Amino acid sequence: MAELRTEEEQVEALKKWWQENGKSLVLGVLLAGAIIFAWKGWQNNQQVKAETAAALYQNLIQAVALASAPQATEEQKSTAAHLAGNLKDDFDDTAYARFGALLNARLLLDAGDKEGAIAEFDWVLSQSEDPVMTVVTTMRKARVLASKGDVAAAITLLNGVSSDAFQVSLMELKGDLQLKNNEPVKARESYQQALDLAGDEARPILVMKLDNLAVEG
Repeated sequence: MAELRTEEEQVEALKKWWQENGKSLVLGVLLAGAIIFAWKGWQNNQQVKAETAAALYQNLIQAVALASAPQATEEQKSTAAHLAGNLKDDFDDTAYARFGALLNARLLLDAGDKEGAIAEFDWVLSQSEDPVMTVVTTMRKARVLASKGDVAAAITLLNGVSSDAFQVSLMELKGDLQLKNNEPVKARESYQQALDLAGDEARPILVMKLDNLAVEG
């Protein structure tokens, strides 16, 4: 009898526990299931989004190749610009959109639209967290600014960039801009610094630039 009472007490205790905790347990299970379902749905959505962006970028590459040809039509150029715009509008958080903007900047430069190209560079810089893309884009923007006559602004832009991997190229470009800005002494210093940073790496054009300044001096 004592054993029976114990079993009855256990059953009663279980019933009481279920009354007190059953609903929260069911809700917890349902909530966990919903979270898992939502997570899987998000993963699937991200995969689909990445695949769509990749396909659109491939189409853009082909469109840019056609739009860059000497015999390119206005329709082909418009198609390339449209695809680049779609990447920015619908997939702005992907690297495909940033690469697409750089491709479109090239087309804009070919068309003589320097302001449009700079706007594309600025968009990339506002979106990118990749240090390599940031440096490359900044250097391209500096060249375009210099070609517009804003050489001082281009030099200032480069002064705000630091990258061990691109330091030689940065200093060489700075020297080019300083020379364009009628600052041969500063240009010589920048070229020499670039050459020192290059070490044993062959930089014949850089050496030629430095030698030309030495002759002029």
